Amino acid sequence: MADMNMMGKITFYEDRNFMGRSYECMNDCSDMSSYMSRCHSCRVERGCFMVYNRTNYMGNQYFMRRGEYADYMSMFNWSDCIRSCRMIPMHRGSYRMRIYERDNFGGQMHEMMDDCDNIMDRYRMNNCMSCNVMDGHWLMYDQANYRGRMWYMRPGEYRNFNQMMGGMGGMGGMGGMGNMKFMSMRRINDSFY
Repeated sequence: MADMNMMGKITFYEDRNFMGRSYECMNDCSDMSSYMSRCHSCRVERGCFMVYNRTNYMGNQYFMRRGEYADYMSMFNWSDCIRSCRMIPMHRGSYRMRIYERDNFGGQMHEMMDDCDNIMDRYRMNNCMSCNVMDGHWLMYDQANYRGRMWYMRPGEYRNFNQMMGGMGGMGGMGGMGNMKFMSMRRINDSFY
């Protein structure tokens, strides 16, 4: 049995300011429509979650840590409500990721073990278009200094960001941006929990 303090817990509410029907979730949920018709506020009691404005973990996504989100639509500038969520498990141990300048692990490569606020400044890379996450869970941003649209990366190989984003419902219009690339990366570590 998992330690309850290690598990995430998020409660979604139909209306702003934690009003209306609610749905409590402690793991991944690919489609919230069977539990509630809409969601406009939420409370993260434990852990961290990625929330998505489309079902099956697609569309725009946003990272949520412990706290209250009384009107997240205004806060994130979304025009649609949360449709799915993914719990981010607590990772204990090292963090390791290889980033590549081009898709299919081409071009220059750098191995990272900590946060990077700007790949251009640190590695003299103009692009990061594929990666291999070996250890830990990461947030990647399309702009330097952890700004812009974000994407959750768990351990695995990501060979082509353009293809991946295009298959994710355009990430709320992101698929039409031409070459999708990430410019900063951050570990999801104890400081977020």
